[in-house]
Amino acid sequence: MMPSENHSSFVPVSFILTGFRGTEESQVWISIPFCLMYVAALFGNSLLLFIIVTERSLHEPMYLFVSMLATADLLLSTTAVPKMLAVFCFKAGEISFAACLTQMFFIHVSLTSESGILLAMAFDRYVAICTPLRYTTVLTKPMIGKIGLAVVTRSFCVFFPYIVLLKRLKFCRTNVLPHTYCQEWAVTRLACDDITVDTWYSRTVAILAFGLDAVLIVVSYVLILKAVFQLPIKDARVKALRTCGSHICVILMFYISSFFSYFAHQYGHIIPSYILNLLANNHVLFPPMLNPIIYGVTTKEILKRVINLFCLC
Repeated sequence: MMPSENHSSFVPVSFILTGFRGTEESQVWISIPFCLMYVAALFGNSLLLFIIVTERSLHEPMYLFVSMLATADLLLSTTAVPKMLAVFCFKAGEISFAACLTQMFFIHVSLTSESGILLAMAFDRYVAICTPLRYTTVLTKPMIGKIGLAVVTRSFCVFFPYIVLLKRLKFCRTNVLPHTYCQEWAVTRLACDDITVDTWYSRTVAILAFGLDAVLIVVSYVLILKAVFQLPIKDARVKALRTCGSHICVILMFYISSFFSYFAHQYGHIIPSYILNLLANNHVLFPPMLNPIIYGVTTKEILKRVINLFCLC
């Protein structure tokens, strides 16, 4: 293991994750809500996937996209949270450099995939409401498969070069990361090399992936709302808006939590470190836990099958 402080240039064998600095004595207690949220995310998303996969009537575009979102949530939470719990409960903060890069890679692949899936779901709602007669011909199962493949391919392609950029860095400060998981901006700040390229690549990815997705989602919903309010029958307007309600909640939660994480990164010098860490953990804890609850409660077809499943049990 590398020493905590080393002023010569080195490639770290491992990093040391410290968790929330200033809360060392209470980290075991902090782990309890984190563990409960992780269990809820595992159970909720697994249940959602099971219901959609086993119920043939739910093999429709909207539910297939929901199953993709649940898969991304499972990958995101499982990549980040177990190591957090190990840091909190067992002080097992050491993580190899390769494992750190791997964790970082899959966290960002999951987040970028979620953003792409949310955009695909917005497109699904746009086609369903604005051009309903073309819905079954546009969003066929092969097309959904191609959209899913495009989302995953984009996620891998946009973040893999960043891992290559990180691997070339030399470190001369410390191998201690005051965080609960490997965050790319925290790792780059430990480098003694010029990180200008890394910084600009990270910003470009944020703009072209998350920023562009968010703009296209907003455009989709502007067109959707325009079409909805032109419907002559009030019940039809209410029904159309209801089908979009759960999706809008998930979109807001995802992008708001991502904004708080970015805010924590940009303004870390004026906020206590433990608050920064809590903000940075928002987007790997809350969306995976709350997404299946939102879809389970607000989507009648899914709620009905959840109730039937528990009644049978």
